[in-house]
Amino acid sequence: MGDLSGKVAIVTGASTPKGIGNAIAKRFARGGASVYLVADRTREQLEAAVTDCRALGAPESRHEYGLFDLGDEGAAEAMVAKALDLFGRVDVLVNNAGVRSYRRFGEFSRAEFNRVVAVNLAAPFFASQAVVPTMRAQGGGRIIHVASQMGTVAFDNRAVYGLTKAGLIYLTKAMAYELGEDNIIVNAISPGPTLTGPLIERMQKDPEHAQSRLAYVRLKRYGEPEEIAEIAYFLAATTATFLHGENIVVDGGYTTH
Repeated sequence: MGDLSGKVAIVTGASTPKGIGNAIAKRFARGGASVYLVADRTREQLEAAVTDCRALGAPESRHEYGLFDLGDEGAAEAMVAKALDLFGRVDVLVNNAGVRSYRRFGEFSRAEFNRVVAVNLAAPFFASQAVVPTMRAQGGGRIIHVASQMGTVAFDNRAVYGLTKAGLIYLTKAMAYELGEDNIIVNAISPGPTLTGPLIERMQKDPEHAQSRLAYVRLKRYGEPEEIAEIAYFLAATTATFLHGENIVVDGGYTTH
């Protein structure tokens, strides 16, 4: 596997200290990349994440952050434009930002539906469209969508969230089909239950529910954000580029049955 020295990566949803995006940004920094970390309304957390990346990264790399609400129309395109203004190129785009809305089916409002779709599906779609011309001009690039196990299996109260993640998995295939001839490699990662902020909060509020879900994980433990980050780094840096258009499920064996 190669490294990311001299490469520039955008990572969305990168601010949460126990988040997957934060872990990916740090792993990319350790691998030599310059990283543009993006999140919404979390300036202090982003500043801390950038400080961590600068400490981990190579002396010649550069790490910056941007505040964008990717649910807003035009924000994804503006994010890419800002990254190009700062760094002059983009080699890797990681569409990780996501929001959740937990309700029984039949109780979702139109506003909730629109918000989840805007952040989880529309933003990756338009960020990817925005970065494609640059990647074509550079001779290629990597786009990684962070989908979810919930894009392939159903669970209670997650109809809209799962819908967007299933759409992201399809988008991965559609983009791979169209962009392969431009040497733009597109893949997805579908994490299972991972010890991020939302899961930790759910475990604290409802330990019984947390244990019942853990029963389906064949490794009998939850995943760590850093484990997902290693898969993202592999997809960004590997020379095995025949891996294209795939959705890699990382769930400790949850979906083996």
